[in-house]
Amino acid sequence: MSTVLIVEDEKHLAEGLRFNLEAEGYRVETAADGETALKFLLDEGRVFDVVVLDVMMPGVDGFHVAAELRRAGSFVPVLMLTARGRPEDVLRGFESGADDYLPKPFELAVLIARIHALLRRREWLRHDRGPAPAEAAAPPSKVEDEKHGPETFSFDGKTIDFTALELRTKGRALRLTLMEAELLRHLVQRTGQVVSRKSLLEEVWGLREDTDTRAIDNFIVRLRKYIEDEPSRPRHLLTVRGVGYRFVAEGAARTD
Repeated sequence: MSTVLIVEDEKHLAEGLRFNLEAEGYRVETAADGETALKFLLDEGRVFDVVVLDVMMPGVDGFHVAAELRRAGSFVPVLMLTARGRPEDVLRGFESGADDYLPKPFELAVLIARIHALLRRREWLRHDRGPAPAEAAAPPSKVEDEKHGPETFSFDGKTIDFTALELRTKGRALRLTLMEAELLRHLVQRTGQVVSRKSLLEEVWGLREDTDTRAIDNFIVRLRKYIEDEPSRPRHLLTVRGVGYRFVAEGAARTD
């Protein structure tokens, strides 16, 4: 039985979600604020399979909770509830480490489907993750179809494992958030092509309105720290001025 933590300061909503999720067969606990959630997850080390996290709470908000979890090395799946689905909240949530978002008000069936999807990915990780081997330099490889094995991409002595949400390089493994992995996947699948910021917003985050694209730039800065030997002089994740970004597997001259 999977255990869900609901972090929601509106008591009637938290109890309503508890009732319905328990009826679906989940074990459910609730926290009325961010401080309590962090106490459960970090101080007491309670194990949850997914966290449903409201953004707007008094004191410690949902953004801070998600960021603290990731900073502490906790990669429990986080479904963030955002007020009116504002794009700025969605992007800030992903920057904080959330795996998915759902705007309020929402339909219960949609919430349950999103939770199920996050739990399914967690099960994939449990079955597919193994010790990170030391990787020898490998030629660029295509992202494999999920039906034919783990989805990986190797370049310049590094391997991105999109299923395990890991970047493996020089014998060590770096954990990625779901959104970091999805952004890398989107760029890798279009290796050599210029990908616009608008395309990234629409196809990776599902945002289809005018949105501040600086969040994209912040993600790119972070990803460069992961995959570039010299992040200030990128060879793989290149900026195309005024348009967007381009991923190249082989070393290339700076364009930004």
